[in-house]
Amino acid sequence: MSKKFKTIALIGKYDSPEMGVSLPQLADYLRELKYEVLIAHNTADQLGLLNQPTAELAEIGERADLAVVLGGDGTMLSIARMLAANDIPLVGVNQGRLGFLTDVPADTMQADLAAILAGHYVAEQRLLLNTQIMRNGQTIFSACAFNDVVVSKGSLGRLIEFEAVIDGEFVYSQRSDGLVIATPTGSTAYALSAGGPILHPTLEAFVMVPICAHTLAARPIVVNSHSVVELELMHADDARVHFDGQRQFDIQIGDVVRISRAPKAICLLHPKDYSYYRTLREKLYWGKKL
Repeated sequence: MSKKFKTIALIGKYDSPEMGVSLPQLADYLRELKYEVLIAHNTADQLGLLNQPTAELAEIGERADLAVVLGGDGTMLSIARMLAANDIPLVGVNQGRLGFLTDVPADTMQADLAAILAGHYVAEQRLLLNTQIMRNGQTIFSACAFNDVVVSKGSLGRLIEFEAVIDGEFVYSQRSDGLVIATPTGSTAYALSAGGPILHPTLEAFVMVPICAHTLAARPIVVNSHSVVELELMHADDARVHFDGQRQFDIQIGDVVRISRAPKAICLLHPKDYSYYRTLREKLYWGKKL
């Protein structure tokens, strides 16, 4: 895949002191290369860069050919959801901790980005999840998730009980702390810590991982990405649904959480030498003596 880029949007993690140096430097560098540069308005406001061309995220979605996200994976999750409908490729510069999604090192970002803009990159399509919360047959809330949708106990900390239906077929009843429904991207996040498998990002699937189930028979299930999962809350003193750990919605007995693949995917651009397995080795310390 090769694409001609003309307008580049820069979006930085809010309230991050590192942005005050790295983002203006990158903006100047890209302008030297004769690209039009737009800085996300909130980022520019935080950094005192309102004297430079800025744009709200909605305008970035309409005008930019590429968005460069500087921050950690959490920043990328948030921005990716907001720009998902616009088909804008994303590049992540890691100024956080893990860097599963933001995989361009900050100290080589100028050289790496120049190579990507010249067409030397690996493109990946990452699926998203759409969620509707139904009450009495009506949708009362909807949200999108890049990593995962988590149905879980609330602040009281008591088990919840729900029934899972996949493509109209009853699958199981479960009493547990909750359930993680993760995309391949999110399989290395909460789902992994709950005992789920790692899914390669290119797989057309998502995974359902129980959280501290009240029976040893409850196991993770990998589901076709075109399936529709419905979770009906049967019993709970307090329960809620989380989206990428950044949004949440309280639910009550009888509510149905309906999860399906979103019609749009996220396009991530990686450096030409990108390797998913190398990322796993580095981030999960495989083959290293601890």
